[in-house]
Amino acid sequence: MKRLLPAFMRNAVEMSFMGVTFLTGLAIAFLVPVLSLFLSDELHVRPLLVGAFFTVNAVMGIIIGQVLAKYSDNLNNRKPLIMICGIAGILGSLLYAFDRHFGVLISLGIVLMSLCGSMTPQLYALAREYTDAENKQAITFSTVMRAQFSLAWVIGPPLAFFIVANFDFTRLFTGVAVLYLLCVLIIVRYLPVIPRQIVAPDKSAGSIWQNQRLCLLFLSSFLLWTCNSMYLITMPLYISKVLHWQQGLAGWLMGLAAGLEIPVMLLAGRYSLRIGNRRLMLISGVSAVVFYVVLLLSQQPLILFLAQIPNALFIGILAGIGMTCFQDLLPGYAGQASTLFSNSIRCGGIVAGMLAGTITEWFRFDGVFLCALGLSACALLALWRISSL
Repeated sequence: MKRLLPAFMRNAVEMSFMGVTFLTGLAIAFLVPVLSLFLSDELHVRPLLVGAFFTVNAVMGIIIGQVLAKYSDNLNNRKPLIMICGIAGILGSLLYAFDRHFGVLISLGIVLMSLCGSMTPQLYALAREYTDAENKQAITFSTVMRAQFSLAWVIGPPLAFFIVANFDFTRLFTGVAVLYLLCVLIIVRYLPVIPRQIVAPDKSAGSIWQNQRLCLLFLSSFLLWTCNSMYLITMPLYISKVLHWQQGLAGWLMGLAAGLEIPVMLLAGRYSLRIGNRRLMLISGVSAVVFYVVLLLSQQPLILFLAQIPNALFIGILAGIGMTCFQDLLPGYAGQASTLFSNSIRCGGIVAGMLAGTITEWFRFDGVFLCALGLSACALLALWRISSL
């Protein structure tokens, strides 16, 4: 019995990581897709202010995330910080559920949800410390965690729109608060306490941005996430206004890509040691280039559905092992590394919104895909440069 108990505890710990990741992903998938609709229909906010809300939200998320990341890497134990982020998610969700003042939501609401947004990179940082302490494969564990997040996004947005259509925003956001409450309970009960050896700052090393490989990795990740965000913003409009297909086909395309990403993530984690993280990242960059070439050259439904295979390779590998690549380049600073990866996604979203709107206005949708092709090619060159350093 004594020999079985440690194995059981390890399994409970690992399941808690997966459970918190899935519940967090579900909460985000409930909130993000309907947020613009909430601001427009419920608060009757002008489109300009809707855009300002998303911009402030992204910028504040980057600032708070990076500050907390640097602070967390000086803590002996990051579990209490993850709990605080979860509590901020509960309070922020309840504020969205019951407050209808735009000024309150764009200030206090964004601060609370930005604190909450730091929970995901901190959770991945704790997972890296756990796998290192247990002598487990970090890449395999993190990709399985990331697959839980993707699974939540397969089912979350349709369920969120169903709740809004049949009930109201108050019940939806209250549900988000309940999800974060479950996260906090799991964190308190099951997540491990991993005592950390504080890494003494190396003054001779200078800023982390003097790490050339790290800068190139951040640049390539930022460019690839910008391309993906431009695609997600543009594709529904492209399908309805240019191809004149039913809007439902956009959902099927994105759902197919999300479903394919999960096995890609798992396979990337399984074969990362054999193939190598850098080669996998190069495969991700090549797949992105192929995907945007197909979007430019074909408008056939079957071809666009088949194109979701390179799209899934592109996103599945990037999302699955990208964070681990950052952590490998910043040993001992898992919090900052995980947050840098998350901030590359946030920065990509900010730039994608501005680029997609401007390019569509002047050059139509083909210009967006051409821009995405150029950016993905630049990302591929940056990844190739990392391999040669």
